[in-house]
Amino acid sequence: MNVGVPREIHPGEQRAALTPAGARALADEGHKVWVERGAGARAGFEDEAYQTAGATIAYARDELFARADLVAAVFPPDPAEYGALLHPGQVVMAFWMLPASRREDVLALQEREVSVIGLEAIADAGGRAPVLESMSEIAGGLAITVGACLLLNAFGGKGILMAGAPGVPPAHVAILGAGVLGRSAARAALGAGAQVMLLDTRLDRLREALVESRGLATMLSTAPNIEKALTFADLILGAVAVRGERAPVLVTRRMLALMKPRSVVVDLSIDMGGCFETSRPTSFPEPAYEVDGILHFCVPNLPAAAARSATVALTNALLPYLVEIGRADLERAVAASGELRRGLYLYRGACAQAHLARAFDLAGASLPWAMG
Repeated sequence: MNVGVPREIHPGEQRAALTPAGARALADEGHKVWVERGAGARAGFEDEAYQTAGATIAYARDELFARADLVAAVFPPDPAEYGALLHPGQVVMAFWMLPASRREDVLALQEREVSVIGLEAIADAGGRAPVLESMSEIAGGLAITVGACLLLNAFGGKGILMAGAPGVPPAHVAILGAGVLGRSAARAALGAGAQVMLLDTRLDRLREALVESRGLATMLSTAPNIEKALTFADLILGAVAVRGERAPVLVTRRMLALMKPRSVVVDLSIDMGGCFETSRPTSFPEPAYEVDGILHFCVPNLPAAAARSATVALTNALLPYLVEIGRADLERAVAASGELRRGLYLYRGACAQAHLARAFDLAGASLPWAMG
């Protein structure tokens, strides 16, 4: 199998889908690994390291996609590139976030007859998503680092030190969502000395969070409790997700009026549409903007700010699935693996997920697997 690792072109993206060690593991399995020139450079992995690991450098993006039977990427190609890069039967694994895409883009993918696997959607029967979680763990910690900076006057905040000082209270942090991302952010915020409130609709998740983190306060995520959190939070993080669907909007623009002036919103759900009505995707070097006196930070690919660590973590999570597909073929690998089956959005252009068919009014396909 020819595996391709493209150089990422999404604004602010500095990760690569595979480290040289990951490329070596695939080469040892007998696969031909193609890495686009400079694909790992921004994460600290030079072309020479990939070549030493047994990969071959492709010197142009179109060459990489032309050679690859399976493309492993962080972000998928831009819709404008579908016609030029994608070919029938090709498999593209990336953080597609397809339920938050435009219908015309999904239809264009179907026309190209490609197989699309969303790294964010690969999950076990219990809902655990190993690849997404690897990035969520990094994003949670980074969000607190970013939020702490944005609270400072120099970055437009109200001038609050996250940990406080003797005789000075610490910042109040509220986190919407107690999944892996929210709990990671909660641990980081507590470690930074903040007072932390974690909200979720599931009591079992809140119980798990309390076991993990001493000093954490929790509330059930209801509309009145969210409004209450808005009134006291200096920094509020949105970390909610519904697998296979757009993130629910929990905070409307009207509700921003409940917040103290120059407070900070970090919307970590922005890659699935955002959970604040006033959120819109941003990127470095201008990642923040102001709405009604509230500072917003909405960078979808936040782990790219720690590109080397994130690339290693992504490789650790993704590599077993690449090996699994490589040892069989996509159809047999998906039939044998419920995790891959849940991540498969399109199979040779046919819709493989019932929730995607409902979202975009697509015809359900007759596939060897039941639609999820």
